[in-house]
Amino acid sequence: MNTFLTDLFKGQSYDPSNFFLIAGPCVVESEELVMEVADKVSTTCKNLGIPYVFKASYRKANRTSASSFTGLGDDTGLGLLKKVGQKYHLPVTSDIHAHEEAAIAAEYIDILQIPAFLCRQTDLLQAAAATGKIVNVKKGQFLSGPSMKFAVEKIQKAGNPKVMLTERGTTFGYQDLVVDYRNIPWMKEHGTPVIMDVTHSLQQPNQTTGVTGGNPQLIGTIAKAAIATGADGLFIETHPNPSKALSDGANMLQLDLLEPLLEQLVKIRRAVI
Repeated sequence: MNTFLTDLFKGQSYDPSNFFLIAGPCVVESEELVMEVADKVSTTCKNLGIPYVFKASYRKANRTSASSFTGLGDDTGLGLLKKVGQKYHLPVTSDIHAHEEAAIAAEYIDILQIPAFLCRQTDLLQAAAATGKIVNVKKGQFLSGPSMKFAVEKIQKAGNPKVMLTERGTTFGYQDLVVDYRNIPWMKEHGTPVIMDVTHSLQQPNQTTGVTGGNPQLIGTIAKAAIATGADGLFIETHPNPSKALSDGANMLQLDLLEPLLEQLVKIRRAVI
């Protein structure tokens, strides 16, 4: 199952019994921001022996309000992601939203991320599979872990065995999400690595202000439970100053709080393996 992860983390200290981290700001806001976050997180992960993938969206296609920031432009955003990967010797990931984006994004990034709302889009999954890149599919907020087998099958039948699944909470009413940790072992039964999207699971969507809310004070709780229940990886969006972030500031982790959290998580992982 983890052969492609070994290849992905070539050059890093990859231990299959440990968890890996996907982290970065929600969106590419500037070159200064992505470089600052990549430098800080890569140093921390190297010191703790945690394999690391840098994440930022080059374009935010799914925003509550039409006036929300969506990115610096596709070419600029993708170019900066590739620059981060080359400078810090890291794999990078970003989301794609339409089948025609897959081949373009694959020229710049190592993992194609499928947003939760789009996890059933067959043409999108097949186009991502056709690139030969790792495809990370986020579980829809409206789906169960067992039902994600169909997304996995679509990618594998398209000739690509490199699939990961991400839990990111389940819709609870109109303006909240809850995490059902049964989905972690259930999705691992599909033969894929399973990631816990810690920060998006704490979103409070559909706010009348047009800006998604969140509960960042619970980031540690969600992450610790995910490690204890066997998640292979964690997805954590982080920013030096979340209150100033141009997207998802309400549920991102402040950058200087990431290292102490990861230190705790490493201890938990050692206790449960």
